[in-house]
Amino acid sequence: MVSPATRKNLPKARAMDFITSTAILPLLFGCLGVFGLFRLLQWVRGKAYLRNAVVVITGATSGLGKECAKVFYAAGAKLVLCGRNGGALEELIRELTASHATKVQTHKPYLVTFDLTDPGAVVAAAAEILQCFGYVDILVNNAGISYRGTIMDTTVDVDKRVMETNYFGPVALTKALLPSMIKRRQGHIVAISSIQGKISIPFRSAYAASKHATQAFFDCLRAEMEQYEIEVTVISPGYIHTNLSVNAITADGSRYGVMDTTTAQGRSPVEVAHDVLAAVGKKKKDVILADLLPSLAIYLRTLAPGLFFSLMASRARKERKSKNC
Repeated sequence: MVSPATRKNLPKARAMDFITSTAILPLLFGCLGVFGLFRLLQWVRGKAYLRNAVVVITGATSGLGKECAKVFYAAGAKLVLCGRNGGALEELIRELTASHATKVQTHKPYLVTFDLTDPGAVVAAAAEILQCFGYVDILVNNAGISYRGTIMDTTVDVDKRVMETNYFGPVALTKALLPSMIKRRQGHIVAISSIQGKISIPFRSAYAASKHATQAFFDCLRAEMEQYEIEVTVISPGYIHTNLSVNAITADGSRYGVMDTTTAQGRSPVEVAHDVLAAVGKKKKDVILADLLPSLAIYLRTLAPGLFFSLMASRARKERKSKNC
């Protein structure tokens, strides 16, 4: 039996149900529709931005660079693939052109072989790159080398070698190609940095320093290039399952030759390459491609530096102890 009070409130309840069903739900679905349309437009614009764009990728012979070459090629970009190993670049081009798993028109890539640590070779390579298509739309600075060692045991020559590859080389190539972009008032510079460009972890000093420098340089570049309508994107991945740690150099300059557990458990380079493609297509400025803990560590370094430093010191003790066992 319905009480008088309940009976009195029934019209109000029915009115609220009517408002909810006739106003809130359509508004909610409308918002979802607008959001979906916005995402669709972003996707279409990104695809159009990359199709037929002249894209230069350094370090294209292996790892993330090779996978980036595949996804940009499949997107219809005109590729200029760069690296030190001409044979590996030629093999990659044969692999790309033999693939038919794409619905857009593709273009046969060019290759430019040079050593990023040789300033003269970089200038000559930039001229050769511009000869391929006459201009560059997107430069992906991907080439890099990793490092493992203690600061006390590492020679300055090793520090310089890492900086030459990870910082000075990309900076030199960027500066060599910038004038042509400025002249056209069109271009996009991409720097593949690392989560270690934002935080430093023990026994990675040379690598973290080179990536911190990379982050700083390209942040400055972004601000200065805004007047020329040139985009700058810095992408900071976490661990990726590649041979980066295997090919890393040690304190004395020798090859590390070990697949770290963290690297082995890292994200697939194919997945990361697709994320890079999406970030470039959306013209994002600063992108972190890492799991939750490394991402949180960036904020911890800023908001609670004392705690962050304690955690890094603890990590150093544990790693040192495991190596001494």
